[in-house]
Amino acid sequence: MKVALASDHGGVNLRKEIANLMNELGIEYQDFGCDCEGSVDYPDYALPVAQKVASGEFDRGILICGTGIGMSIAANKVKGIRCALVHDTFSAKATRAHNDTNVLAMGERVIGPGLARDIAEIWLTEGFEGGRHGTRVGKISEYEQN
Repeated sequence: MKVALASDHGGVNLRKEIANLMNELGIEYQDFGCDCEGSVDYPDYALPVAQKVASGEFDRGILICGTGIGMSIAANKVKGIRCALVHDTFSAKATRAHNDTNVLAMGERVIGPGLARDIAEIWLTEGFEGGRHGTRVGKISEYEQN
């Protein structure tokens, strides 16, 4: 698995925690920033990561901003992206198992580093169940194609 990772100024610290987690898990990733001290625009980081995942260059993406909301909205504008904003472990598991999400968004101002690491680990290691869930995801993809 190859993961694209990015944050805006509001998610820098949590992004570093998630990078450490992926190092510990032996998951290949590329950090797309931001390396900033001042305010930046989240679409400038969310959209390139989403495009890299949608193109198949990366298998999944993780995006972090202050709330995760802006990142998830921006990422979901890219065709082929199923980005979930997650702040609990149950949703982390369900969004992979039932929705086959390929991008995870979290908010540094919403959750702490311990919970974020737990969420990311579950999301990175959980598989997609397929079956009836595959049918549902397929309907979304079909709509998106039209």
